[in-house]
Amino acid sequence: MKLTVVLPTYNEARNLREMAEALWALPLNLDVLVVDDGSPDGTGAIAEALMREQPGRLSLLQRGAKRGLGTAYIEGFHMALDRGADIVIQMDADFSHAPHYLPDMVSQLTNYDLVVGSRYTPGGSLDPRWELGRVMLSAWANLYARTLLGIQVRDATAGFKAWRAETLHGLGLGRIRSNGYVFQVECAYVAERLGYRIHEHPIHFEDRRIGQSKMSMAVKFESAWRVWQVGLQHRNLTPAHRLSTIAPVSSA
Repeated sequence: MKLTVVLPTYNEARNLREMAEALWALPLNLDVLVVDDGSPDGTGAIAEALMREQPGRLSLLQRGAKRGLGTAYIEGFHMALDRGADIVIQMDADFSHAPHYLPDMVSQLTNYDLVVGSRYTPGGSLDPRWELGRVMLSAWANLYARTLLGIQVRDATAGFKAWRAETLHGLGLGRIRSNGYVFQVECAYVAERLGYRIHEHPIHFEDRRIGQSKMSMAVKFESAWRVWQVGLQHRNLTPAHRLSTIAPVSSA
């Protein structure tokens, strides 16, 4: 079974090597795909060094300019699927998504089509260092998306997900149009509308270790109005609208 971890990066030079090594240390046979948007801090050069040091265990998709989180994941998903991945993991490179959750998340894909690393399901938690305003914004964003769209997933904005390959094929990546943080909401909503089995695995969401958040005020406003568009665009989807799928994932 082939697992690929898709890591979008922008100025993650101080995190990338440690993250790659933490992933490779897991009891999983996985490879890492770095999708870098021309990071000026040299993230791409570090990825290239890791490729030389660990042949076949890391790949780099260098896009040359900052083009958005959504398109980074879509291009990464396509590349992973084209290379035969059975399971695709999406996560941040800054350790807010702890690698040690992956073995359990992957094992749960024997019974589910999508596993979400969730802060808001029972047992999940947020870093206590978060300021009150940030906690309230995250909670409001989830309530807003879930209320408008009727999403059942408690952590609708989660960016830590383990996908079966056939789920991504059936989703129809061409349907996903969001290019900001609402990309996460759109993927969860489409997966639910198409009737995929979704499980939320509780995680502790740690504040990023190094660097600064990419969540600007403009991105926050874009995410708010885009939720309405997502609802209008996908409200008529049913399981009959799944695209062609591939063979199911075997037990890990």
